[in-house]
Amino acid sequence: MHPNVHSNLLGGPDPTLLPDEAAPRSALEAGDDPADVAARFPAYSAAWADLADRAYGNGSTIESYAYARVGYHRGLDALRRNGWKGHGPVPWSHAPNRGFLRCLYALGRAAAAIGEADEAQRCRDFLADSDPDAIGAMDGGQVG
Repeated sequence: MHPNVHSNLLGGPDPTLLPDEAAPRSALEAGDDPADVAARFPAYSAAWADLADRAYGNGSTIESYAYARVGYHRGLDALRRNGWKGHGPVPWSHAPNRGFLRCLYALGRAAAAIGEADEAQRCRDFLADSDPDAIGAMDGGQVG
């Protein structure tokens, strides 16, 4: 278990900790274009999160929404492969979880921007359920 993550003392599920994916992480850290990283490693949510953030920053809200949606679904697949049963903590403090959490955040942000208030709220709720500190770690706590 990650040193900053503890089991739920109330008997809930243990936190889900995604494995580190060294090759795509290293590619992004080296400055490779996130589009190239996503093409080579399509299951790597952090590349999709970077694409979503870049598109949103450029005013391309629909593209941001699409990138975030892909990364979110790829992240759900990774969570399930690693024991997540549809609920329970996904801690921000565990760096490999951040790609998924960033996609979820970006999805909520873009959903709010296009008037999908229900989806934006679901994303906020999912983030809060995953890790209450995650929203505060991204964009000053503003999702949607």
